[in-house]
Amino acid sequence: MMSFAAAATAFLVTAVVGKFLIPVLRAMKAGQSIKEIGPNWHMTKQGTPTMGGIMFMVGITVAVLIFCWKDLMSGDYSALIVLGLALVYGGIGFIDDFAKVRKHENTGLTAGWKLLLQLAVSVAFLALMRNFGYLSPNLYVPFANIDIPLPWAVYLVFAAFVLVGCVNSVNLTDGLDGLAGSVTLPVAIFFSLLAAWWDKGSVGAFAAALAGGILGFLIYNFYPAKVFMGDTGSLFLGGAVCGMAFAVDAPLILIPVGIIYIAETMSDIIQVTYFKLTHGKRIFRMAPLHHHLELGGWSEVRIVLTFTAITVAFCLLAFAGAMYRYGV
Repeated sequence: MMSFAAAATAFLVTAVVGKFLIPVLRAMKAGQSIKEIGPNWHMTKQGTPTMGGIMFMVGITVAVLIFCWKDLMSGDYSALIVLGLALVYGGIGFIDDFAKVRKHENTGLTAGWKLLLQLAVSVAFLALMRNFGYLSPNLYVPFANIDIPLPWAVYLVFAAFVLVGCVNSVNLTDGLDGLAGSVTLPVAIFFSLLAAWWDKGSVGAFAAALAGGILGFLIYNFYPAKVFMGDTGSLFLGGAVCGMAFAVDAPLILIPVGIIYIAETMSDIIQVTYFKLTHGKRIFRMAPLHHHLELGGWSEVRIVLTFTAITVAFCLLAFAGAMYRYGV
């Protein structure tokens, strides 16, 4: 019941904030600059307000503070730490977006600065989770239901790069109207159900709030989008997804539930690598994967619905593979 209330609150707050935020972004001329190397019909999206992720950041934060307050007072800070991770990542995205808006081009922070900031945030998050006892260096393997013990230093390095990689994969997925939000919605619902099943209620409430916030945002972001989430929103979502996986102490669960994030990233890596090795040849029409499908004649809505359906299927599979971690 608490999770449903958290989702409803995040949805309503996000939807209301969006009504006021979009006109403000337009007045600020905070329009998205579209990459010239993308599909040429995307140029019609030029000038659509960006940084819209602020609306669900507000909605989710309000819901978490209201519905996780009792847990916070009892000493369970897991949801607050995950929220903090997502907000800091969202802050990095906001700095990047703001720089793009000021320069009126699709480049913000340098890749080096982004990586350094993201790694520092990841290490701080992991240290906090470990310090409060929410995270162990034992790597849980879904489906096999076994734990592989690792030295903390090894786990820390592995986990930091998983965090950074996952966050940027979500960012890369944000390339079509409603895509990143629609794909992340079933992931949020999955973590809400898994947290409830594993008796990690505070994380479950956060996940439910995340789902509600995304739904509120999709009112404005589904095709044709009135606003984009920008790096502000996509980095927040990436931080939230990763944070939940580590908060339930099961980072490998990101492999099945994040299958679309992985496919998008791998298509980009394969394309760039093959292009360099063959001096100009390509495997995909355009990377990442959603652009390849677009150039193959798929509509944005078809791609979004297909990718979301695939995510739902893999989330169900992941739940089946992890539900007996603590016995029946």
